[in-house]
Order: sequence, then structure tokens, then C-alpha cells
Amino acid sequence: MKTLLYSSIWLLLSIDVFAQNIDPFNDGSKYAYGENIGWLNFKPALGGGVTVTDTAMIGFVWCENTGWLNLAPVYGGVANNGLGELSGFAWGENIGWLNFNPNSPGEVNDEYRVRINHDGDFEGWAWGENIGWVHFAADSPVIFKVSTSWLTSCRVDLNDLAAFAQEWLLVSPLRTRLDSDFIVSGRISYVDMTDFAHLSSLWMDRCPWAWPWLD
Repeated sequence: MKTLLYSSIWLLLSIDVFAQNIDPFNDGSKYAYGENIGWLNFKPALGGGVTVTDTAMIGFVWCENTGWLNLAPVYGGVANNGLGELSGFAWGENIGWLNFNPNSPGEVNDEYRVRINHDGDFEGWAWGENIGWVHFAADSPVIFKVSTSWLTSCRVDLNDLAAFAQEWLLVSPLRTRLDSDFIVSGRISYVDMTDFAHLSSLWMDRCPWAWPWLD
């Protein structure tokens, strides 16, 4: 009882300590979903909510069915590598540890880890041994997501390079030649300024502030 009381007092006092930055447009983009525990609120009415920084994600998440989830426990914590790729463990008194970078059999390139994309939207899954998967966004059957006003510094990382390189490859029938306008011109495939313009467009779509003079 004392532990619960002290925790509640700490949470109330923490309102002015952390400047939470979840759901910046107040459009409800503050919920993740656990298949066995229901909704997790990253911007609860009580407490300081959740804050994403360049190095970590801190604060408390509220779940009606399991109580508070601490993102910065003494023996754990959720880290941000500055590119929006999260890792580490949060702790819930009633659920145990929640892993933000779980390993799933057969996965490549950390598909299941929780990431914050260049629009500030969370993607991916967290895993808890006692509760299963927690999903941070979905388009169906119910639309939900968690968003933050924190944005990556937008330096192009390997994920960006892989994403727009894949799209560039897909537009050319000859994958050994990265020629984006071959299918339109019907000529011999070779890379020219049109292709570089196409790549640049993809790059800017992935990360608008990626160019050195804008970063």
C-alpha cells in the first residue's frame, strides 16, 4: 500500500519535471495495443507522460488492465540511438520486462524493433515474456498509433539507404543498371541525371532534412 502511495505521489510531482512530447497534435496518437493487456496510453492524464529525447525515452505509460509501465527503471531503460531506433527494457510491476528490440526467429534487419520514423510516428513491436506482443501502429481493423514531436536529426542511415535503393531498383527492369526512366524511353539502359533526380526525390521523401547543407 505504501509503495502504491509513494508511486502515485511521485507521478503527480513528476508532471512539472518532464515535458512530455507524445501526441503533439492532440489527435489521439498516443495508444499502443497489447494483444493480452489491451491499450497502453503514452499520454495519460496523470503523471508526466512520456518524453522522447535524443538518447532515451522516459516517463510512464498507463494501462487500465496492468497499471504503470516505467520506461526508465533503475535496472533497465529504453534507449534512443538518435535515429529513432529504440532498444532496451521498460518495467511494469504487474507485467515484468517489456523489450523494445526483441529478436524473433527468422527476422532480418530488426523488423520487430520499435522505431520512430521521420514523421514522428512509432512503428514496430515490443515483446514481454508475460504479456506477448505490443504493437505501436495499425491501419486495421482499428486505426491507432503513437506519435511524438521529437524528430530524428534526419541524417540518412542504413535503413533510409536500403529503402530508397530498393524503390530505385524496382523501377528498372534491368536491376544491374539503376536506370529509372528506361521503361519510359525504351532505349538502352544507362544511368543519367534523370536517375539521380529520381534518387534525390526518394531521398527527400524519406528524410526531408537529409542533405548536408540542411542537416
